[in-house]
Amino acid sequence: MRLTTKGRYAVTAMLDLAIHARQGPVSLNDISGRQGISLSYLEQLFAKLRRQGLVSSVRGPGGGYRLSREDADINVASIVDAVNESMDATRCNRKGDCQDGEECLTHHLWIDLSDQIHSFLSDISLSDLIARREVKDTARRQELNASKRIDGLLISDSSEMSPSS
Repeated sequence: MRLTTKGRYAVTAMLDLAIHARQGPVSLNDISGRQGISLSYLEQLFAKLRRQGLVSSVRGPGGGYRLSREDADINVASIVDAVNESMDATRCNRKGDCQDGEECLTHHLWIDLSDQIHSFLSDISLSDLIARREVKDTARRQELNASKRIDGLLISDSSEMSPSS
């Protein structure tokens, strides 16, 4: 069993949003730049997150997304569930038809594992993640790298516009 890209990206994007939420609405373009997730993929994920009531959108200049609840009230499992990501360790999607239409010998073991993983992720909120030192360090590094990219673009754009002598 593994969490696919959809679930990983949804959690990453929501954590980025939570980290930057105090600055006002966060654009998907900013999340895309910091996290290296394509803008079109983020749009798909945030449509699902919005339908599940985890985020709300703000239109207009300075718009973007914000959390619909406090970061302490949003757990990782709810994010993964919102994007229809399965945390199912069984091969049969819990149907019990894993061995010639019948339950296999280890069917209930894999169901128990799936339930444990979901329970574990239910106990971790976005605020728990934000409080972690390594998350803070990574967020600072990403901010610094993003500002360097922006500064580099501004310098190259201004040099292209300067008149030649």
